[in-house]
Amino acid sequence: MNPFLEKPKTIESTLQNWKQLYPKAYNKREVDPYTKTRIILMNGTEFEANWFSHQFARHTDNNDLRCDLALTRYVEKQQQLKIGLLKPANESILEHTISYEQLAVDLTAELAKRELDCDVKTAHDFALLEDFDHLYRYADLLEMEQGIAAEWLVGRYTEIMPGRPTIAHHRFPKDNVKRKIDAKTADVQTVLSTMIITAAEQQTMNYYMNVTPFACSELGRKLYQEIAMVEEEHVTQYESLMDSNATWLEMLLWHEYCECYLYWSAYCTETDPYVKELWEENFQIELTHLHKAVELLKKYEGKDWQEVIPGGDFPAPISLHENIEYVRTILGNTVQYTSKREDYVKVNCLSPDADFFTFQRIVNPTTNIVPSHNVIEEIIRRRGADYRFQIAPSPVPELRNRRKDNTEVGRVPNAADSTCFTCNE
Repeated sequence: MNPFLEKPKTIESTLQNWKQLYPKAYNKREVDPYTKTRIILMNGTEFEANWFSHQFARHTDNNDLRCDLALTRYVEKQQQLKIGLLKPANESILEHTISYEQLAVDLTAELAKRELDCDVKTAHDFALLEDFDHLYRYADLLEMEQGIAAEWLVGRYTEIMPGRPTIAHHRFPKDNVKRKIDAKTADVQTVLSTMIITAAEQQTMNYYMNVTPFACSELGRKLYQEIAMVEEEHVTQYESLMDSNATWLEMLLWHEYCECYLYWSAYCTETDPYVKELWEENFQIELTHLHKAVELLKKYEGKDWQEVIPGGDFPAPISLHENIEYVRTILGNTVQYTSKREDYVKVNCLSPDADFFTFQRIVNPTTNIVPSHNVIEEIIRRRGADYRFQIAPSPVPELRNRRKDNTEVGRVPNAADSTCFTCNE
């Protein structure tokens, strides 16, 4: 599929009225878990496109260009709202959160498995274990407060057990900034991966930042607060991978191309007929935006789209599916790693005065004030053991105890064994 060769509609013809904008929500008891995660992904992708356009408009004084951006941006916001309303009113914030974390786990794993850039793959694998642990913490809160077993919400496609413990995720902010790619020389899949994962993690961060005050318990409010700050770290990590040397109009083209790619991927892999039609509808809308970006790039910079995205053919579609064995491999090999400036190192190799340890002492002076730890300790106190769904014992022996939450792995030297990150050939 090459979207540049497709014939677009006019942007004005894609505007919708209120009746068209209000979709039929899915049935939370019948919906496929990956339909929900695709909805969250496309919601985040639309937000990223809209917010990028707002920032662009604030950095140019050309009112003709700003008018063109405004029209496209309005349609992007209509798309985002319509997609967001596929979520039913009877699905709680916490239930919906499980889908956010399942998306984070399985999207990150899928992108990592196909990534050719070693730095980008390592960044995915590193954060993967942290989102995996968030899923576990939220699932235990859900079981404790609402009596719902999250394994059924994720369709048993994604395991629920400790990853790198959330207490270990809190790093000195400078340690989250990584090396950028060069979009002019990188593989198209790599450029798309950096954009897709940034949008997804940004959506998760925004969701947690917004819903934290609405959690129904003090324990829940504190857990959302803590994990929202970890998602801020993840957004910093992933956005730093993106090509910051590209021009505004080059990045506008990339944003629209990325949206087309994701809607095409969603259409190719969707199992719900009603939602599949929406993905096709939105793909057609995004074609109009892509071709407008082509026009603007030519008008203001004198560049053809081929100079930015050679060829234009899409990579294979992104498919959301189970990644249990891949996650287990990354967990067993890299749980004891942390981030140090542009690289990742074992906690054992850090000097005692490393920024990581200094920051940990500031944020986590004692374990008993850390919300993610307290959630697990509370369910153990009430039930005698934590809640998990796993197909076999954890590949990390130190994380197998269901009656005590481990706060040392990934945080204390020699708390677990790890080997190394690996690259795809």
